[in-house]
Amino acid sequence: MRATGWKAVLLVAIALGVAAPALAPAKPRAAAKIEKPSPFEKYIETLWPDAEQAHVSRKTFEAAFRGVTYNAKVVANTEVQPEFVKPVWDYLKSAVSSDRLDRGRAKYEAERRWVEKAHADYGVSEAVIMGIWGIETDFGAFSGGDNVIRSLTSLAFAHYQEDYFRSEIVAALKILEEGDIEPKRMLGSWAGAMGQTQFMPSSFLKFAVDFDGRGHRDIWSNAADAIGSTANYLKEHGWTPGLPWGFQVQLPDGFDLRAADSSKPASFASFAKRGVTRADGAAMPDSGEAELLILAGLNGPIFLVTSNFQAIKSYNNSTSYALAVALLGDQILGGEGVHGAWPVKDRQLKPDEIKELQTRLKRLDYEVGDIDGLPGEALRSALRKYQEKIGEPPDGYATLALLKRLETK
Repeated sequence: MRATGWKAVLLVAIALGVAAPALAPAKPRAAAKIEKPSPFEKYIETLWPDAEQAHVSRKTFEAAFRGVTYNAKVVANTEVQPEFVKPVWDYLKSAVSSDRLDRGRAKYEAERRWVEKAHADYGVSEAVIMGIWGIETDFGAFSGGDNVIRSLTSLAFAHYQEDYFRSEIVAALKILEEGDIEPKRMLGSWAGAMGQTQFMPSSFLKFAVDFDGRGHRDIWSNAADAIGSTANYLKEHGWTPGLPWGFQVQLPDGFDLRAADSSKPASFASFAKRGVTRADGAAMPDSGEAELLILAGLNGPIFLVTSNFQAIKSYNNSTSYALAVALLGDQILGGEGVHGAWPVKDRQLKPDEIKELQTRLKRLDYEVGDIDGLPGEALRSALRKYQEKIGEPPDGYATLALLKRLETK
């Protein structure tokens, strides 16, 4: 075979004893570009020691975070939570709609076996189980489509309640380690609440149950497990069997309203003795205690609520949420709606005005909680004490007139 090209030149040069011509140096290969981990990826790796300590395997850890990126949308969602910012009547209008009631009645009939079993096993009201299921996920119709690991890690990375969300990440990893769900199916809300029950991962570990005996806990696609887990959660959060959550009441003319009526439980008998009656005409319970719940002044609907109302609030610490759960569940099982009208034409204070109200009450040494612009229970309690001091009926209703009066202080 004949040598050609540069090889031929080299052979001739050797034969003649002359120096071989210099060959053009080969171009060096470009060095492979090494991708540096992003700050988010570095943050993920800081989670490994806690996961390892919780007996999560490296295999589970890597599978959980494979392809997970930062989600700015979930952080933006922390600014808006309707159950805390809407007037109660607006929240109830959407939460206890006629369409949802129709779906709830159909779902109750379809899953009645499991709802009745949950009541029998845990002593929790069937109506309240249905109410939570309906408010949380519209009876399983939509339980969230966000990757739970991604949501939790994004919130922790953004330093939003970081310690809490880091602990929830570890809890979620433990669930994956135990095999109740696969990473791709671990979906939930923007804040990491999972499945038809909207359990945070730590709640799943403590309260989720295999209610139908299939061998694993599935609150995502199994209605029986969702129903049983909800009942177990409420039982473990203080639900008292046989005690109602409460009911709407009517106060007699000239009722001597006291600040303690909405902060210290008293017996049903004592309220009856003071002329308080049930709005539905039924008799007061023979035993038990309750306190008044006044959310829209003395001209709006008024309720007596028990410790079971507080158990509902353990699910979501919003009074509007708990009332929506209670009213939805009652009506699904044949109860009545709210009697009378909410004062929808009342001028509601804006967030900045509520902050001003909170600030001025705090200056007078009333405990108002955070200055956050939200009309929560701490503000209502402070207002009741202030109203009682100035000789007004202590209904705890934040009005423009009260704000203007405090502005003179």
